[in-house]
Amino acid sequence: MTLYGLPTCSLCTAALKAFDAAGVSVTFRDVRADPLTAAEWAPLLQEFGSNLVDRSTQTYRNLNAWMKESEAEDQLSAQPALMARPVITDGTRWTLGWDAATQALWLPKAD
Repeated sequence: MTLYGLPTCSLCTAALKAFDAAGVSVTFRDVRADPLTAAEWAPLLQEFGSNLVDRSTQTYRNLNAWMKESEAEDQLSAQPALMARPVITDGTRWTLGWDAATQALWLPKAD
């Protein structure tokens, strides 16, 4: 399983801690330190579309008008930190965020 995000993201940190506590092995991909290629962005954009861009961040507010009007793919290629986080995948399923539904999907059920 892979978690795409940023090490400074509180939701990413919470998800990683929860996976660790549950004994679930996850590979963390820091999208700023290790940017995704166009081929790696493609399935994320296909799954989430423009929802993959977090428009509530200071990074987004700092974009120039032309960049704000550009496609999500261009925005994310230029500023990977714009990605809404975390994105989690097992190669077949994808989730965005770390809410109760996402946790129920990925974390093992307690008996």
